[in-house]
Formats: sequence, C-alpha cells, structure tokens
Amino acid sequence: MKKKRPLLVVGACALAALAPARADQKTKTLDIYWVDSEGGGSTLMVTPAGEGVLIDTGNPGGRDPGRIIEAAKAAGLAKIDYVLLTHFHGDHFGGGAEVAQVLPFGTIFQRAIPAGDPDGRAQSSFQVQIKGWKEIAAKRESLAPGVSIPLKSGGAGAPKIELRCLAADQKFVEPTAAQAKVKNPLAGSGAAKPVDTSDNANSAVFLLSFGAFRFFDGGDLTWNLEEKLVSPVNLPGVVDVYQTNHHGLGVSNNPILVQSLAPTVVVMNNGPQKGGEAASFAAIKSAKSVQATYQLHESFKSPADNVAAEFIANRGNRVGAEAAKCEANVIKLSVAPDGKSYTVSVPSAGHSRSYRTKGM
Repeated sequence: MKKKRPLLVVGACALAALAPARADQKTKTLDIYWVDSEGGGSTLMVTPAGEGVLIDTGNPGGRDPGRIIEAAKAAGLAKIDYVLLTHFHGDHFGGGAEVAQVLPFGTIFQRAIPAGDPDGRAQSSFQVQIKGWKEIAAKRESLAPGVSIPLKSGGAGAPKIELRCLAADQKFVEPTAAQAKVKNPLAGSGAAKPVDTSDNANSAVFLLSFGAFRFFDGGDLTWNLEEKLVSPVNLPGVVDVYQTNHHGLGVSNNPILVQSLAPTVVVMNNGPQKGGEAASFAAIKSAKSVQATYQLHESFKSPADNVAAEFIANRGNRVGAEAAKCEANVIKLSVAPDGKSYTVSVPSAGHSRSYRTKGM
C-alpha cells in the first residue's frame, strides 16, 4: 500500500490556534491542549459537544493552575466537566484545588486515595495537598480498568467519541476476542527493569477515540507495566498520537510499548530539566511509524536529541523560581469533525501540520 504523506499547513498564529469554535458552526472539532506544567501533567480536551475534560492538574503554587485556567478560558470553557486523575503525585493532582476555585469541576474520576504518601515517604507534602484535593466540590467516581467517561455525542452525523480507562492500580482491561487471537511479536523482546514501588506504577491509562482517531495518555506508567499493557496482546492497539509516559523519562517509554502503539505523532510533555531523556528519544526513534515528535520544552537533559525548533513550544532553560517566567506556550491538536484527519500546531513557533488518521 502506498504510504500516505502528512498534509502540510503553514503559518498558524497563537490567537487563531486557541480561539474557540464559532457558536453557529454546525460541525465541531475535538481539541487537545498540552498545557506547560514544566514537566508536570495537564492535558486539556474540548469535545465536539463543548465538554471540557482535564487529565491531571499540574503542580500547586499558582503557576500551573494559572496556565490551565488561561488555556481553558481561551478554549471557551467556563467549567471542567470531567477531571481524570492518573495518580497521586503532586505534579499531577497538586494544582486541582486552585483550578477548581476558578473553573468548577463537574465529576472527578480517581483511584482510591492512599491513606498516606503513596511512595511511603516520611517527609512529603502529600497530606497538605490531598486535603485540598478532597475539599474540591465535585462528584466523585471510581476509576478502574474498563470505566468509560460518559461524554456527550457531537450531534447527528458526528463520529462516536469514547474516553476509556485501560489500566489502573496495575490491573488491565480484558482483551477483546479479536485481540486475544493475536499475540504481540514484540513480547519478551526487551529486558525488565527493577520493580517500581512508587505510585507511578499504579498510574491510570486512557485511550481517547473519535471516529478513526486514537490518542493514548498513560500518565506516568513505568517500564515493566508498559510492557504488560501491550503483551502478550496489545490492549490499546495502534494509535495516532502518543503522549510520552512520565514526561519522557527513561524509566518509562519502553520501546516495546512505543513500537506496539505505532503512533504517527508523539507529544512529549517535558520540562527543560525534567523528562526529555536520551532513552525516551531513542524509544521514539525505534518506532518506524513516527512522522513527527513535538516537545513542550527544549530538553537540557539530552540537548542532542531535541527536534527542530518549529516542533518545540518553549525554548530556554528556566528552572526553579525562574520557571514561572516561562512563556508557557501550549501545543494544540485539533481533530477534524469527521475524525479522518488532525492538525497539530505550535503557535509560538508558527507551526501547523496536518496528518491523516491511520484508518484513512
């Protein structure tokens, strides 16, 4: 079969990229925004029906919540209908209470809250942060493999939209009958790493589909669990877009996972000094399906591996208190109303490029 080339569109400006769809527009896109949490987790989605979905809420302390709120308002949201929490590390849930003060949360999907620090640390800020999380006024639902978020349809003629949890607490969905018949040839082809005893190993994993489009968000899932997710059978299947696990850290992003997902586009939600490690770049390069990799930040952990400047939203090495002065540029993805193509834009770099979904 003849290989399909990506469609190329040039010259998106920041305001146009973040502007909400017109109210009278008959067909709506599915939009995904990667908010700059400096190597934290905060992925914002706006569905064709106008619902806001936030996977993880960044760090506490004003900076990340402010960036999430700004992106949500620019996307036309006055509330967040669903908040999905991958795991109980501060860079993923710590900003939630502050965001909720400005943008009300409808329903929170979460795993069981640990009684103490999930990594067993004697000294941590977990109890302070979890107190604020518990006080958020929102409906709570349990998150477990197989749970689907009840998203509204985009209307008559719109493709089906589904957001489903594939794994949580080191448990996985059962394979479909068709999946069970196909063993992953990559299973067992790599070496295991030491057992991860942190809450990263318990991270929830999500698969978002809209028509033929498929997006994978695995939170901070780590190496050994990543392999279990795709072997002996590939539970997620192939996807169009892969958000790097664990911000591009080398303890995650098992090449077996990346090659099995076979993404066309990879988005790395790294910080200048967090994530973006050489091993993760190597894993991405090992997947022959990848046509483009995008970074939230220029990586100073592995400078030689940085992609071209037009694919990087934020450049420069601001760390600690200086990180608050970062421009905090987003990466945006919009899936066409028919689900047959999608466009990734980096407004700060004037970049926009369109790709066909795998089934087209």
